[in-house]
Amino acid sequence: MQEMRVLWPTRVLGSGFVEASFEAARARKPHLEYQRFAQGRADGLQQCGWERHNIKAPAEHEEKVAVKIIALRSTMIAGFAALGYIVPGQTATAQNYPTKPIRLIVPFPPGGGTDITARIIAQKLTERWSQQVVVDNRPGANGTIGVEITAKSAPDGYTITMISSSHAVNVSLYAKLPYDLIRDLTPVTQATSQPYSLVIHPSVPAKSVKELIALARAKPGSLNYGSSGAGGLSHLSGALLATLAGVNLVHIPYKGGALAMNDVIGGQIQMLFGTLLLTGPHVKAGRLRSLAVTTAKRAPAAPELPTMMETGVPGYEVTQWYGILAPAKVPPAIIDKLSKEIARGLHEPDVKPRLAADGSDAVGNAPVEFGAHIKAEVVKYAKIVKEIGLKAE
Repeated sequence: MQEMRVLWPTRVLGSGFVEASFEAARARKPHLEYQRFAQGRADGLQQCGWERHNIKAPAEHEEKVAVKIIALRSTMIAGFAALGYIVPGQTATAQNYPTKPIRLIVPFPPGGGTDITARIIAQKLTERWSQQVVVDNRPGANGTIGVEITAKSAPDGYTITMISSSHAVNVSLYAKLPYDLIRDLTPVTQATSQPYSLVIHPSVPAKSVKELIALARAKPGSLNYGSSGAGGLSHLSGALLATLAGVNLVHIPYKGGALAMNDVIGGQIQMLFGTLLLTGPHVKAGRLRSLAVTTAKRAPAAPELPTMMETGVPGYEVTQWYGILAPAKVPPAIIDKLSKEIARGLHEPDVKPRLAADGSDAVGNAPVEFGAHIKAEVVKYAKIVKEIGLKAE
């Protein structure tokens, strides 16, 4: 028989500690279910303003566990720390985290906006923690493969993923996903928000969105647009334009925005919706022509570009965003640490201006805020998917 005494903070009590005294024999079963019941208050503890509760194992198990939960005022925490108590559990885990490399899964090929943003975050976390954050590109199935890997990984904070607003579209587009975006994953933080830019190959005889629509009407089915994958946000962007303008545009799906970009530059396809981060350098080099941005307002990074609504497509608005998710049940203290450190990196002087120059706004919000944003986006795109009849191809 063995006794172990530990002390750790408890989220339930807020600023408090749990003192546990375990008297245990070897358990016959690997998983035990414990039943909590109050056994009253000891006079001495009552005088100190403390509460005592016990936890006992069911009779069928050969373990006896007593846990005294002691609520302390926040001013006493520093005193206990000074006495050198060991503090295991979530707080200690978060304090030590990370103790090994972290895998940041990007569910798209290298070179796209998601990948570029993820690598900026990985670099900053590596510098901050002196632990390598490795970007692992796992493209396929419009980003679902990489997210599925993350959802099924150990909930220890060492596997995270970068998603985009395309994943909010996927919820309504696919009858069955290998994960539940809300239930199986934990929001960490939204990294950025940015507009898409409608770009075309210079050989296309159109200098504006109006001219492009006129061309599509004159030659139905002659204009192909690429996307990062069937059902992704870039697919939805093209389908929304075709619906609102009443034209026939042919969709060509790729396994990532970078691959689609290569083909529009090469002239294999005529047009593409992509972030300014992805399209900007090619527009400046003259390899592409940019016609408009998809957001409701003009982008500060490209104020010369009109919005789609300004060009005569009323009701057109699409905003891209990137964010970090972890598997469900990762300790909240680790999620909080990840969120704060990523936000810190995104707003550092050498990062935020760089993102802004490429058309991206650094966000870095709290996990609860990002979770609410994801839910709102799922509802928003469910309506659009239904209205335009978007289907996975």
